[in-house]
Amino acid sequence: MKKLIISLLFPLAALSVQAQEARTLFVNMPDSLCPLLSAVNRADCIDFLDSKMRAVVTNTLGGKSEMTTLTPDYIRVQLTRKSTWQMKVLPLPGDTARVICAVSTVSAPAADSRIHFYTTDWRELPAEAYLSSGPAMNDFLPAVPDSLDTPRLRDALRQADMLFLRADLQADSTSLVWTFETPRYMSQEAADELKPVMRRSLVYKWENGQFRP
Repeated sequence: MKKLIISLLFPLAALSVQAQEARTLFVNMPDSLCPLLSAVNRADCIDFLDSKMRAVVTNTLGGKSEMTTLTPDYIRVQLTRKSTWQMKVLPLPGDTARVICAVSTVSAPAADSRIHFYTTDWRELPAEAYLSSGPAMNDFLPAVPDSLDTPRLRDALRQADMLFLRADLQADSTSLVWTFETPRYMSQEAADELKPVMRRSLVYKWENGQFRP
């Protein structure tokens, strides 16, 4: 009897896992969450990659979009030359539940990202429950030692008055990598002055259902 129950439950568990794979969730995503890609676009991208072809489609605005990465739990799409969309299916503690993290990024020229979280049926969740806070300016520009303090550096620091961050999910891990993009919005001379004192990137790890530094 026990063997019969296990044999009945195993196909159901396999179907549940398959239903939470990135490809299935991506195809079933509401069009409103990524308006440039229709349901047909999304399915075509996956079919192209499965066929070992470039996953380039004509999006809803008539431009070209390309899915560049597809794994069981991660997808990355180059929507336009200056915008990308990523998703990662992340585990929650205690059971087999999953949460979807989606990152939209626009570069103009400094990249800036927006992060959203969803259930596996695409109901939006409060972001603060999974990412209590993102990095701040002083995480990338810590206090400057006296030995490096110069008038030119102080002027460059004054130009760094807006925080631009690119967020990237990872295909091969559950980490979230933040890249400091503010220098791209500054003059080249000021950006060069910051290089010796700035931190270029910061990694948050997914632990117990939350991204943490």
